Amino acid sequence: MSYSEAAWERAMKVQEVIMKALTGEWHWYRAADILGFSPRTLRRWRERDESRGYDGLLDLRRRTPSAKRVPVAEVTRIVTLYRDQYRGFNARHFHQIARREHGVTLSYSFVKQALQLARLLRKGRVRGRHRRRREPRACFGELLHLDGSRHPWFALAPTEWSVLIAVLDDATKRVLYAQLWPSESAAAVMTALRAVIETHGLPMALYTDRAHWAFHTPQARGPVDKRHLTQIGRALERLGIEHIPAYSPQARGRSERLNRTCQDRLVNELRLAKITTRPAANTYLRDRFLPDYNATFSCAPADRASAFVKLGRVDLEQIFCHQDERVVGRDNTVAVEGRAFQIPPQPGRRSCAGLRVTVRRHLDGTCSIWIGTRRLARYAAAPDPAGDARHAVRPMEAAGPWKTPKPRFPQLPQASL
Repeated sequence: MSYSEAAWERAMKVQEVIMKALTGEWHWYRAADILGFSPRTLRRWRERDESRGYDGLLDLRRRTPSAKRVPVAEVTRIVTLYRDQYRGFNARHFHQIARREHGVTLSYSFVKQALQLARLLRKGRVRGRHRRRREPRACFGELLHLDGSRHPWFALAPTEWSVLIAVLDDATKRVLYAQLWPSESAAAVMTALRAVIETHGLPMALYTDRAHWAFHTPQARGPVDKRHLTQIGRALERLGIEHIPAYSPQARGRSERLNRTCQDRLVNELRLAKITTRPAANTYLRDRFLPDYNATFSCAPADRASAFVKLGRVDLEQIFCHQDERVVGRDNTVAVEGRAFQIPPQPGRRSCAGLRVTVRRHLDGTCSIWIGTRRLARYAAAPDPAGDARHAVRPMEAAGPWKTPKPRFPQLPQASL
């Protein structure tokens, strides 16, 4: 029986390495590493060499090419496609897009190995120590994860940093909300929660980190003070939603994995779509990225019953807002962060001076003043020279050093009842 020259060279190389291991010149682990074998496979080749010599080392399957071998042109096309258009994508993300957009029919494992052999992908790192997996909640809406990820999301504008606010369901791994914001503020979190509640209803619990908007932490890295509520904590308590704090990144692993996946996939997709602005990115997130993500990664819950509760007749505008307590001045004005609000005359009351009222700054930039369940007045958003009316304030005039500090309000916002 005739063998090819390459088969003879391989058999001679294998026998040479085995002989060096038998004489003790090389360790068996080193010999297996040189041949690209596992220790168990190397033991089998050693037994074949001892029983049959060169005939046992000749691999008969390598004499003729396999009938199922992938054409070289197809492998070249895949490697070129990744190198020219999709460099930076991970293997699974590239495989999904290649199947959908370019008609690739090869398996994920083959594509991954081809890219690794072409030195376009790195091999995965060895896993760390064994950890016990926490079982997900059984029902959709039983537990939601909310987290913000600050990252340079625009590859074509690397100096532009944004924060991705995302809400993830624990039972189904479905992303219910994801939008880019300038910062991880209380207003951004309130907007996200309001959007989820208006669409799906009230969840049972919310799981977040201990950011400044989420909890008050008297001591760094210490337990949270649930008696001293933040604006978000007040809104959740009023809606009856349990707020659970996380004390380590590992504890909120599901939201951390979502952030890593978005930092990998979303950045590349925004670069491919040539998107460099937040409004365009948020439109892409809502219309294209989230449907694809949920179709790929979401799963069915263990219990088909939904834990979301219908909202009913609840005015979320009065709940998801920044709320402060103030005392009305003698001139029937209330001052909040440099703005003075003139309270108009109220039916049945000569003056509102001395009343303790609630000032609410809403997500649309407007403000309202309340006493109990009665609204005294509502005010339009303050104008902003930069064009953003939500965070604009009108500073009060400063008193001179020779006078008792007393604010003056030459132009007061007009109220609408």
